[in-house]
Amino acid sequence: MAGRKTFTAGEVLQAADVNDFLMDQSVMVFAGTAARGSAIPSPSEGMVTYLEDADELQVYTTDWGAVGGGLVAVKHALKTDTFSASLANGADVEVTGLSITHAMADASNKLIISAYFGLAANGAGNGQTSLAIKDGSTKIAVGDAAGSRSRVGAGGVITTTSQTFIEQNIAVTFVYKPGDTASHTYTVRAINQAGFTETVYINRRENDTDILTVPRSASGFVIQEVSV
Repeated sequence: MAGRKTFTAGEVLQAADVNDFLMDQSVMVFAGTAARGSAIPSPSEGMVTYLEDADELQVYTTDWGAVGGGLVAVKHALKTDTFSASLANGADVEVTGLSITHAMADASNKLIISAYFGLAANGAGNGQTSLAIKDGSTKIAVGDAAGSRSRVGAGGVITTTSQTFIEQNIAVTFVYKPGDTASHTYTVRAINQAGFTETVYINRRENDTDILTVPRSASGFVIQEVSV
Protein backbone atom coordinates (compact mmCIF):
# COMPACT_ATOMS: atom_id res chain seq x y z
CA MET A 1 0.00 0.00 0.00
CA ALA A 2 1.24 3.47 -0.84
CA GLY A 3 2.02 5.99 1.87
CA ARG A 4 0.34 9.36 2.38
CA LYS A 5 0.25 11.81 -0.55
CA THR A 6 -0.38 15.56 -0.48
CA PHE A 7 -2.27 16.63 -3.60
CA THR A 8 -1.63 20.06 -5.13
CA ALA A 9 -4.07 22.43 -6.81
CA GLY A 10 -4.48 21.73 -10.52
CA GLU A 11 -2.87 18.28 -10.32
CA VAL A 12 -4.42 15.58 -12.52
CA LEU A 13 -6.10 12.99 -10.31
CA GLN A 14 -4.94 9.62 -11.56
CA ALA A 15 -7.02 6.45 -11.11
CA ALA A 16 -4.09 4.81 -9.32
CA ASP A 17 -3.98 7.69 -6.83
CA VAL A 18 -7.70 7.33 -6.12
CA ASN A 19 -7.27 3.61 -5.50
CA ASP A 20 -4.03 3.79 -3.49
CA PHE A 21 -4.57 6.92 -1.43
CA LEU A 22 -8.36 7.19 -1.13
CA MET A 23 -9.98 3.79 -1.58
CA ASP A 24 -7.42 1.48 0.01
CA GLN A 25 -6.74 3.83 2.93
CA SER A 26 -10.38 4.52 3.78
CA VAL A 27 -12.50 2.51 6.21
CA MET A 28 -14.35 0.19 3.86
CA VAL A 29 -17.74 -1.12 5.00
CA PHE A 30 -18.92 -4.67 4.23
CA ALA A 31 -21.90 -6.77 5.26
CA GLY A 32 -19.59 -9.57 6.45
CA THR A 33 -16.39 -11.49 5.75
CA ALA A 34 -17.80 -13.14 2.59
CA ALA A 35 -18.59 -9.78 1.00
CA ARG A 36 -15.17 -8.45 2.02
CA GLY A 37 -13.36 -11.48 0.62
CA SER A 38 -15.16 -11.09 -2.69
CA ALA A 39 -14.36 -7.38 -2.93
CA ILE A 40 -10.77 -7.64 -1.64
CA PRO A 41 -9.36 -11.05 -2.65
CA SER A 42 -5.75 -9.91 -2.03
CA PRO A 43 -5.71 -7.37 0.84
CA SER A 44 -2.66 -5.22 1.60
CA GLU A 45 -1.17 -4.76 5.06
CA GLY A 46 -2.74 -1.80 6.81
CA MET A 47 -6.18 -1.96 5.15
CA VAL A 48 -9.05 -1.20 7.55
CA THR A 49 -12.61 -2.49 7.18
CA TYR A 50 -15.83 -2.43 9.16
CA LEU A 51 -18.04 -5.56 9.31
CA GLU A 52 -21.72 -4.78 9.76
CA ASP A 53 -22.73 -8.28 10.93
CA ALA A 54 -20.08 -8.37 13.67
CA ASP A 55 -20.15 -4.61 14.42
CA GLU A 56 -16.36 -4.72 14.36
CA LEU A 57 -13.50 -2.60 12.98
CA GLN A 58 -10.70 -4.82 11.61
CA VAL A 59 -7.20 -4.21 10.23
CA TYR A 60 -5.19 -6.46 7.91
CA THR A 61 -1.64 -7.52 8.87
CA THR A 62 -1.04 -11.15 7.88
CA ASP A 63 -4.75 -11.74 8.44
CA TRP A 64 -7.82 -9.72 9.41
CA GLY A 65 -8.06 -8.92 13.12
CA ALA A 66 -9.73 -6.48 15.50
CA VAL A 67 -8.17 -3.01 15.54
CA GLY A 68 -5.99 -2.59 18.62
CA GLY A 69 -7.02 -5.97 19.98
CA GLY A 70 -10.36 -6.88 21.47
CA LEU A 71 -13.14 -9.40 21.57
CA VAL A 72 -13.40 -11.48 18.40
CA ALA A 73 -15.99 -14.15 19.30
CA VAL A 74 -18.01 -15.45 22.24
CA LYS A 75 -19.59 -18.91 22.48
CA HIS A 76 -21.38 -20.45 25.42
CA ALA A 77 -23.23 -23.53 26.60
CA LEU A 78 -25.62 -23.78 29.54
CA LYS A 79 -26.72 -27.08 31.08
CA THR A 80 -29.83 -27.03 33.26
CA ASP A 81 -30.68 -30.74 33.36
CA THR A 82 -28.93 -33.28 35.59
CA PHE A 83 -26.12 -35.63 34.66
CA SER A 84 -24.62 -38.75 36.25
CA ALA A 85 -22.04 -41.33 35.25
CA SER A 86 -20.27 -44.27 36.90
CA LEU A 87 -16.50 -43.77 36.75
CA ALA A 88 -13.40 -45.59 37.92
CA ASN A 89 -11.08 -43.75 40.32
CA GLY A 90 -9.44 -40.82 38.49
CA ALA A 91 -11.46 -41.35 35.31
CA ASP A 92 -13.20 -38.47 33.55
CA VAL A 93 -16.32 -38.16 31.40
CA GLU A 94 -17.69 -35.47 29.10
CA VAL A 95 -20.69 -33.76 30.68
CA THR A 96 -23.29 -33.77 27.93
CA GLY A 97 -24.40 -30.32 26.86
CA LEU A 98 -21.11 -28.66 27.87
CA SER A 99 -19.18 -28.82 24.61
CA ILE A 100 -18.09 -26.01 22.26
CA THR A 101 -16.47 -26.26 18.82
CA HIS A 102 -14.48 -23.25 17.66
CA ALA A 103 -11.90 -22.26 15.02
CA MET A 104 -9.70 -19.26 15.81
CA ALA A 105 -9.95 -16.29 13.46
CA ASP A 106 -6.19 -15.79 13.82
CA ALA A 107 -3.56 -18.23 15.12
CA SER A 108 -2.04 -15.49 17.31
CA ASN A 109 -5.32 -14.90 19.17
CA LYS A 110 -6.08 -16.39 22.57
CA LEU A 111 -9.09 -17.91 24.31
CA ILE A 112 -10.45 -16.97 27.71
CA ILE A 113 -12.11 -20.18 28.91
CA SER A 114 -14.52 -20.36 31.86
CA ALA A 115 -16.49 -23.35 33.14
CA TYR A 116 -18.37 -24.18 36.30
CA PHE A 117 -20.46 -26.86 37.97
CA GLY A 118 -23.20 -25.11 39.91
CA LEU A 119 -23.56 -28.31 41.92
CA ALA A 120 -21.44 -31.47 41.85
CA ALA A 121 -21.52 -34.55 44.06
CA ASN A 122 -20.16 -38.07 44.35
CA GLY A 123 -21.94 -41.33 45.17
CA ALA A 124 -19.32 -42.01 47.82
CA GLY A 125 -21.10 -39.53 50.07
CA ASN A 126 -18.21 -37.05 49.97
CA GLY A 127 -17.27 -34.07 47.84
CA GLN A 128 -15.05 -36.14 45.58
CA THR A 129 -15.65 -34.68 42.12
CA SER A 130 -13.26 -32.55 40.05
CA LEU A 131 -13.48 -30.56 36.83
CA ALA A 132 -11.17 -30.30 33.82
CA ILE A 133 -11.35 -29.00 30.24
CA LYS A 134 -10.20 -31.01 27.25
CA ASP A 135 -9.10 -29.75 23.86
CA GLY A 136 -9.96 -32.84 21.84
CA SER A 137 -8.49 -35.70 23.89
CA THR A 138 -5.99 -33.56 25.83
CA LYS A 139 -6.61 -31.98 29.23
CA ILE A 140 -5.59 -28.32 29.33
CA ALA A 141 -4.83 -25.98 32.25
CA VAL A 142 -4.45 -28.79 34.79
CA GLY A 143 -1.95 -29.37 37.57
CA ASP A 144 1.55 -30.73 36.96
CA ALA A 145 2.15 -34.46 36.75
CA ALA A 146 3.19 -35.77 40.18
CA GLY A 147 3.28 -39.55 40.53
CA SER A 148 -0.17 -41.14 40.41
CA ARG A 149 -1.97 -37.98 41.53
CA SER A 150 -4.93 -36.80 39.45
CA ARG A 151 -4.38 -33.82 37.18
CA VAL A 152 -7.45 -31.57 37.35
CA GLY A 153 -8.42 -27.96 36.80
CA ALA A 154 -10.29 -27.62 40.10
CA GLY A 155 -12.05 -29.76 42.71
CA GLY A 156 -11.16 -32.71 44.93
CA VAL A 157 -12.22 -34.06 48.31
CA ILE A 158 -13.88 -31.50 50.60
CA THR A 159 -14.87 -33.76 53.51
CA THR A 160 -14.10 -37.15 55.02
CA THR A 161 -17.54 -37.50 56.62
CA SER A 162 -19.87 -39.57 54.45
CA GLN A 163 -23.05 -37.56 53.91
CA THR A 164 -25.34 -37.96 50.90
CA PHE A 165 -26.15 -34.25 50.89
CA ILE A 166 -22.53 -33.06 50.39
CA GLU A 167 -22.40 -30.51 47.53
CA GLN A 168 -19.54 -28.86 45.62
CA ASN A 169 -19.40 -25.74 43.47
CA ILE A 170 -16.41 -25.99 41.13
CA ALA A 171 -15.15 -23.39 38.62
CA VAL A 172 -12.15 -22.64 36.41
CA THR A 173 -11.08 -19.64 34.32
CA PHE A 174 -7.86 -19.50 32.32
CA VAL A 175 -6.23 -18.21 29.12
CA TYR A 176 -5.36 -20.70 26.37
CA LYS A 177 -3.68 -20.35 22.97
CA PRO A 178 -4.50 -23.13 20.46
CA GLY A 179 -1.90 -21.68 18.07
CA ASP A 180 -3.74 -22.48 14.83
CA THR A 181 -6.98 -21.79 12.93
CA ALA A 182 -8.19 -25.40 12.81
CA SER A 183 -11.52 -26.39 14.34
CA HIS A 184 -11.19 -27.57 17.97
CA THR A 185 -13.82 -29.15 20.19
CA TYR A 186 -13.59 -28.21 23.87
CA THR A 187 -15.43 -30.30 26.47
CA VAL A 188 -16.08 -29.97 30.19
CA ARG A 189 -15.15 -33.12 32.09
CA ALA A 190 -16.30 -34.46 35.46
CA ILE A 191 -13.68 -36.54 37.30
CA ASN A 192 -14.25 -39.15 40.03
CA GLN A 193 -11.82 -38.55 42.91
CA ALA A 194 -13.10 -41.42 45.06
CA GLY A 195 -10.66 -44.29 45.61
CA PHE A 196 -12.91 -46.73 43.77
CA THR A 197 -15.59 -46.80 41.06
CA GLU A 198 -18.37 -44.39 41.95
CA THR A 199 -21.12 -42.26 40.42
CA VAL A 200 -20.54 -38.55 39.89
CA TYR A 201 -23.53 -36.21 39.78
CA ILE A 202 -23.79 -32.80 38.10
CA ASN A 203 -26.54 -30.24 38.84
CA ARG A 204 -27.81 -32.43 41.68
CA ARG A 205 -26.52 -34.06 44.84
CA GLU A 206 -26.48 -37.76 45.74
CA ASN A 207 -29.53 -37.44 48.00
CA ASP A 208 -31.98 -35.96 45.49
CA THR A 209 -35.16 -36.20 47.55
CA ASP A 210 -38.05 -34.17 46.12
CA ILE A 211 -38.35 -31.53 48.84
CA LEU A 212 -37.80 -27.75 48.90
CA THR A 213 -34.50 -27.96 50.79
CA VAL A 214 -32.86 -30.10 48.10
CA PRO A 215 -31.32 -27.99 45.29
CA ARG A 216 -30.95 -28.42 41.56
CA SER A 217 -28.50 -26.15 39.72
CA ALA A 218 -27.23 -25.10 36.30
CA SER A 219 -23.69 -25.46 34.95
CA GLY A 220 -22.03 -23.41 32.23
CA PHE A 221 -19.19 -23.16 29.73
CA VAL A 222 -17.94 -20.00 27.95
CA ILE A 223 -15.09 -19.36 25.52
CA GLN A 224 -14.07 -15.87 24.37
CA GLU A 225 -11.62 -15.36 21.53
CA VAL A 226 -9.58 -12.19 21.96
CA SER A 227 -7.06 -10.43 19.75
CA VAL A 228 -4.10 -9.18 21.79
